[in-house]
Amino acid sequence: MKPIEFTIEKNIPNALGRAGVLKTPHGTILTPSFVPVGTKATVKGMTQDMLIGLGAQVVLANTYHLYLQPGDELVRDAGGLHRFMSWDGPLMTDSGGFQVFSLGAAYGKGISKVLHPADASMQIPERSTADDGVPRLATIGNDGVSFRSHLNGSLHYITPEKSMEIQHNLGADIIFAFDECTSPTEDRRYQEEALHRTHSWAKRSLDFHKSKDISAHQALFGIVQGGRDEDLRRMSAQTIAEMKTAAGEMFDGFGIGGSFEKADLHSAVRWVNEVLPEDKPRHLLGIGEPEDLFLGVENGVDLFDCVAPSRNGRNGTLYTKDGKIHIVNTKYRTDFTPIESDCGCYACSKYTKGYIAHLFHAKEMLAGLLCTIHNLYFITHLVADMRRAIIDATFPDCKEKFLSRYQAGKDI
Repeated sequence: MKPIEFTIEKNIPNALGRAGVLKTPHGTILTPSFVPVGTKATVKGMTQDMLIGLGAQVVLANTYHLYLQPGDELVRDAGGLHRFMSWDGPLMTDSGGFQVFSLGAAYGKGISKVLHPADASMQIPERSTADDGVPRLATIGNDGVSFRSHLNGSLHYITPEKSMEIQHNLGADIIFAFDECTSPTEDRRYQEEALHRTHSWAKRSLDFHKSKDISAHQALFGIVQGGRDEDLRRMSAQTIAEMKTAAGEMFDGFGIGGSFEKADLHSAVRWVNEVLPEDKPRHLLGIGEPEDLFLGVENGVDLFDCVAPSRNGRNGTLYTKDGKIHIVNTKYRTDFTPIESDCGCYACSKYTKGYIAHLFHAKEMLAGLLCTIHNLYFITHLVADMRRAIIDATFPDCKEKFLSRYQAGKDI
């Protein structure tokens, strides 16, 4: 019995993109699809009915955070993550590998997994340890990762097997192999070292997961890494695609993770998806800007997750077809039109930019909630529009029309 079923409905001519149907134990996902991030079993400020109302098909929660609080065993005892957070649809959990990066090499240094041109010359200082020799937040060994909780400083150790155990307790429909997400500023030598470690951890994750009965109901995705190097990316994709247990069982799908240079993100995705088998779903981890979504879809990505839409919303940055707007800017305080006149979200149907700007300046909780609703609606429906365009064989025109307008008006 397969935990998921994936079929392709239509391909983009002369490209890797496709529209598909992904069936999970808790429902069907029409792909490509955007996945809102509910880090701690909640998309901040949003009820599950709100998420359904704005078109969300699936939610991703964070293994590291739920392990620390409230604890994966508590979630298991509550009936699993679906029941615990009252979400009846498909759920995903990441492996905790990104926290290896964010709590390790990137901690306190302002480094993102996507390297922008202005950051290209950045160098990572040597990894430091506390005076007592224990890692300040995270340190990596070949067997696993030791880290201190950001909540109370307690010491923990995560191995691939432990990551699988945690995700089994959480009970999401789709889970990910434990991996190391490297910084985009790491040199080639370290990228190779980390990639070897990721592949070793992937095999251990696969062997452990497939040895358990839950593997019949929970899909495991292997994660492709390799940084910004084409040969490493392609080699990683080949290795993960061919990886199998002694009984011949393989990954149910694939995650594309790690660090990128902004200008070359689409190339890195294409390198990987030219190698990965076509008949299994592919998830691009942590990418959610509109231009990146178009390039990802065009190059064969089926699922995306990212905190950017909700985080930007809470900070007053809104997506529109004419670029991003910053609602706290003075000019919006007397603008009594919706965020977008043709948007069907709750915020646009009920409120004006002037009112939402007032809420931000008054530090009212409703401000961030309304902007989160709009941003998630915008991104979710944008990817749904891409899917329709693939089905209608109009994707190139859809992409050109949107990006020419969006990029011309960025940050207004």
